[in-house]
Amino acid sequence: MEGGKKKDRQKKSPTEKVKLSKTKKCENSEEEETAFPTETEVQECPVKAEEEEEEEELVDECTERKDQTAGRKRKKKRGPRKNRHSDLDPQTVSYFQRVVHILKEGFSTDEERALFVTNVFAEVSGKEVSLSSDQLGSVVLEKLLPYVTVSQLYSFLSAFSSSFEETSHHRCAAHVIETALRQIPHFHQHLHDTVAEEESSKSEKTEGTRTLEDVVLHLCATVKVGLVDFCRDIHASFVVRTLVQVLAGIWLNTSCRGSSKMQDSSYSNRKQTVNPSQVKEYEPPESFLEQLLAFSTCVQENIQVFVTDRVTSYVFQVMLQTLQRRLPDACNELCTAVVNYLTSRNPTADSSSLLIFLKDHSTSHLLEKVLEAADKKLFKKLYKCHLKGHLLSLSLHEVANFTVQRVISAAPTAKLFVKLFDELCPGLEGILAKGHMGVITQLTLACVKHRAQQENLLNKLMEAFHCAEPLSRQITCAPLFLSLLAYEVHYALSDEDCDRDHQPCETRNLQKVNYHGSVLVQHLLQFEDPTTVLISLMAMSEDDLVTLACDPGGSHVFDVLISNSNIPEKRKKKFLGKLKGHYVQLACSKHGSRVLDQIWKGASLGKKQDIAQELVAKEEELRRDTFGHHIVRNFALAHFQKRRRDWDEHQAADSKLKKMFLDILED
Repeated sequence: MEGGKKKDRQKKSPTEKVKLSKTKKCENSEEEETAFPTETEVQECPVKAEEEEEEEELVDECTERKDQTAGRKRKKKRGPRKNRHSDLDPQTVSYFQRVVHILKEGFSTDEERALFVTNVFAEVSGKEVSLSSDQLGSVVLEKLLPYVTVSQLYSFLSAFSSSFEETSHHRCAAHVIETALRQIPHFHQHLHDTVAEEESSKSEKTEGTRTLEDVVLHLCATVKVGLVDFCRDIHASFVVRTLVQVLAGIWLNTSCRGSSKMQDSSYSNRKQTVNPSQVKEYEPPESFLEQLLAFSTCVQENIQVFVTDRVTSYVFQVMLQTLQRRLPDACNELCTAVVNYLTSRNPTADSSSLLIFLKDHSTSHLLEKVLEAADKKLFKKLYKCHLKGHLLSLSLHEVANFTVQRVISAAPTAKLFVKLFDELCPGLEGILAKGHMGVITQLTLACVKHRAQQENLLNKLMEAFHCAEPLSRQITCAPLFLSLLAYEVHYALSDEDCDRDHQPCETRNLQKVNYHGSVLVQHLLQFEDPTTVLISLMAMSEDDLVTLACDPGGSHVFDVLISNSNIPEKRKKKFLGKLKGHYVQLACSKHGSRVLDQIWKGASLGKKQDIAQELVAKEEELRRDTFGHHIVRNFALAHFQKRRRDWDEHQAADSKLKKMFLDILED
């Protein structure tokens, strides 16, 4: 009979499972109503083997989070599960196991999920703080929070009002608070809505608060009192970063825990439930901007802490990025405060003390953000007073070269960029020898951006790769750039042959494409006159072009070439025509198939027919291939073979439609 009840329970729908009302037994009926149990009833439900496995997965997840946040590799411990999983009582543990199990099963409708979340939050009401401070409870709450309503979020955050500082410093609760704050942008249109009295009465809120905006402002008041302590703590600093972004109404890519090894290990490796409708940017209320300005003032008053401490430095960087968008004047004041503080540390030195900080791992990151956020006037002052004459030496340093990259990319005018270019160009070969390709690629990209020094840079690059002289070597520049190898190394020449002309009969297959080399060629193809690089690419063998197309980085060279309006269509067709006879090989490659798809989109009807004719001969092989079967479907090869006339009409109509849209966009 007991086995029969279990069988009936398994057959119930998700709607029945999410009911949290107490189970009522019917004395005169053989069936029993199935409901998701409350904590008082959970002891009646035995823990299944699969639930134990789910518990162990949750334990592993939250334990890994704890250990990685501390910057240590987790050591596996053997022992009883009971002592490892959580500090919660067995009934609560079993309850959360059931919650996770149902979340994994999923719901047939959004209404069922909403009902389920409502019932679970009703059960945890009044225990939010204690559950968030538990390893197992915190992980479960993080999985549920992306599905809350505005009233549920209000109630949940209000529960932390009286203990926000303590919980923000807790290694588990900080994750929960951060996840809750990340849901606020989703309800930005309801920040001023008054929460229903029955909802608000259940939470431990501050007297007088009735809106989500009020709760956020109350949390901000708590943070302002101890902002330095919040930002110094590794867990609370993440809460502050998230809160700053909420106040600014801007969601940065760095909002997840990751801009250093410490951060990457603690958060980005964890599986997170992301709300697909999360708002990336919204217009914050005036009260939020006032709080953001107050935070900025507090940071400026304690500038020495935020500049010198590694953890607080990350908060400062997020503050700069948000202020740059919302309060540019306050952002510029912060940038000036940083520069003034750092330059005052060693005023008796022969050179600017700022150069010393540029070579420090932590401070250099901060100065990169300052350079990106600084206005034109401050940027020019930084270059003239601190960086001028030192860029080349900094670009050769293992840490400072990243700051040089930011200097190049942030140059506000073409006139200033030319000064940077003239200072760096004499040492181009030395920078290449150090392997600091980021400086080279940023310099090339800046030439495209400012439309300046393009020819000079190309000549300097060919000199650095030893293919400028004799002139016959210039045709080899593309494979040298792609592989980042000098002419003598690529062609394996002896010392005696280093100065001789390039022989057309000399061939050397492209063995490997360097990622930075691929980026360099992509930027060079965007020059106003990319003829030299294009001719070199066209001189490459068919096998080398296939190697390039099938490479993860090299395949993007074809993207730039196909979309570049500076390259004549005839040259594009001639270049892409060299791939004829290799379409099957491209179709069976992960990256080559993407290149083939790009070629197809821009091809004429006759070209499409040629491609399809070659692929149809190997249709069965393509259908069995992991990537080839997508080409068969996208190119409609079955219709090409059996319904050729319909296929021609469809492709012609498709080409005509694309051309019409292009004409509209051009107009």
